[in-house]
Amino acid sequence: MKDALEDEFDVVAGWTEQVVGELGPDHAIAAACRGSGSPVSLAWLAEALEVRLARRMLDVGSGVGGPAAWLAEHVGLTPVCAEPMRVAARASRRLFGLPAVVADGEALPFPAGTFDAAWCLGVLDTAGDKAALLAELRRVLGPVGRLGLLAFLADGPLPPPLPEGNDFCTAAELDDLLRTAGFRVVQTTPAGSPADAPVSWRARADRVEDALARRHAGDPRWEIAQEQTARMARLISGGHLRPTLLHALAV
Repeated sequence: MKDALEDEFDVVAGWTEQVVGELGPDHAIAAACRGSGSPVSLAWLAEALEVRLARRMLDVGSGVGGPAAWLAEHVGLTPVCAEPMRVAARASRRLFGLPAVVADGEALPFPAGTFDAAWCLGVLDTAGDKAALLAELRRVLGPVGRLGLLAFLADGPLPPPLPEGNDFCTAAELDDLLRTAGFRVVQTTPAGSPADAPVSWRARADRVEDALARRHAGDPRWEIAQEQTARMARLISGGHLRPTLLHALAV
């Protein structure tokens, strides 16, 4: 499972950085948001979390840094990024100049109460210990900390094959996990789909994806990453998983 996640989130991250470097920086944010948020979803979370009021914000599982870079560009707040995959963290620094540390979300290297807001996009489902991840998020948030999640919620048993390294919870299970960690859910809403993105955004993302496919077709690591993406897509399109945005407050 670890190898599949590394292929999907670390190996492809380095390849994405290379392609963006050749196609141009205007491709960077769209390409780096692959799987972690559409502009519609990011805008909803930014407003829900009132990030303009935050002094410091944390992005846990930040990947190549697309959502954090979007936030810096559109809101003027640059999150601190914590990403367990070394190549992905390096790519976020090189592409966007983001402050990024290599760190697991279940053991964040920050003092208690460091941040006013945090988001964690598409990461909870890959966490080995969801309770520990949410407890760490609560620890590093201040007394009025605000948390945003993109989670993929299951409504019942999921048909195989499932994406390796993922463990999906129900809405009730997630609510229990958040309450135990010290959060109160304020609002949830369906996440925007890639089709909600502007044509220009999708075109840039597609150009990067096409270039990656041309270069790495036949590479087993690319094939594994593509299969992971395809399995997620089948579960979502079949109505078995619901991509959901969630806004919670520390209590």
